[in-house]
Amino acid sequence: MDKKDYQIIRELQKDGRQTNQELSERVGLSPSPCLRRVKNLEKAGVIRGYSAVVDPGECGLPTTAFVRITLDRHTEEVAQGFEEAVRGIDEILDCYVMSGGSDYLLRVLVADLKGYERFVRTRLHRIKGVAAIDSGFAYGTVKQSTVFPLSLGMDS
Repeated sequence: MDKKDYQIIRELQKDGRQTNQELSERVGLSPSPCLRRVKNLEKAGVIRGYSAVVDPGECGLPTTAFVRITLDRHTEEVAQGFEEAVRGIDEILDCYVMSGGSDYLLRVLVADLKGYERFVRTRLHRIKGVAAIDSGFAYGTVKQSTVFPLSLGMDS
């Protein structure tokens, strides 16, 4: 990838609905080479898809919980079972494998505390191998971005 590819990615992260004409003007390319680069980035898997950024509160899911999970055993079977279960739970938006005191960090969206309790009792408690669940709730958002810090790659 070169500087133009990074510029294209950054612009698409800012606005994935812009036309190819608008994108080409913003990155200083003519439309055909710009579209060709976008298609190549998609084909290479750099661009994996396009989506809308939606306000969860406006959709009835204003409560964000960050959940640290510790497994009872660190075997491949337990980890794979946990990860497979997590992929099938809609309330879990993100799941990260962690270093440190817990094994996983989840970002969970629910309607309220009752909804979170229901989520824990009917979803998390049913996953085999979970030894501990430690939750924290976000009561505000200072920064949330979908735009990567691509300026490092643009230096090449």
